[in-house]
Amino acid sequence: MKPPLSAVLITQDAGASLDAVLTALTFCDEIIIVDSGSGDDTLAIAARHGARIVETHWRGFGAQKQFAVEQARHDWVLCVDADEIVTDELRASILAALAAPTDKAGWRMARCNRFLGRWLRHGEGYPDWCLRLFDRRRAYWSLDAVHEKVICAGPIGRLQGDLLHDSAETLERYLAKQNRYSTLAAERAHAAGRRTNAFALLLSPLLRFVKFYFLRLGLLDGLPGFVHIAIGCGASFAKHAKLYALQQKD
Repeated sequence: MKPPLSAVLITQDAGASLDAVLTALTFCDEIIIVDSGSGDDTLAIAARHGARIVETHWRGFGAQKQFAVEQARHDWVLCVDADEIVTDELRASILAALAAPTDKAGWRMARCNRFLGRWLRHGEGYPDWCLRLFDRRRAYWSLDAVHEKVICAGPIGRLQGDLLHDSAETLERYLAKQNRYSTLAAERAHAAGRRTNAFALLLSPLLRFVKFYFLRLGLLDGLPGFVHIAIGCGASFAKHAKLYALQQKD
């Protein structure tokens, strides 16, 4: 018999995508929604799906996700974002992994990102391996304000099937988010005592482009793949530029 499984999500104004996300999570034994001030129909949709709702203030991505994990009734948790859908193949793989005897403390799954109307299958967009299924007794979310990750004390496996990330945000909002993320990344690097220079400013985005566009075949994703990788390279440049600006203030 498999251990019971809790699906855990953090939300804020996620009504546009939440119904499909929760419909794909009916195989879980419970669904936890931790909401931070939604003004749309997020909570009504969550209630309609029988989710347990916890309303609280915003703590930052890592801290908020860890708080949500702590609200679950079961030790095995599946963490998904409010715009990520578990495919049928991934669901079957999750159930099989939980049912079989294992020493694994967590499982990674391939996330497939939709960008400018196209599912990216190469480059940065795929396979975007992410650790989302884990035993919370042996794993936890880092407290990073951005680029949070699960820290796991034990073996980690890989699941079959995709986690579909179909963000409804506009390109303008995506660019604004990348700008915000590069600021947070620069501040975190500065606080850790890291430094940058003109060499890193030039080389970091260039190497990133070569890696994802050529070596990981992002060129096969057409113009959306090129734009996705180019924005990532721009964000890398911006992070180093902002870190340099912080150095100048020291």
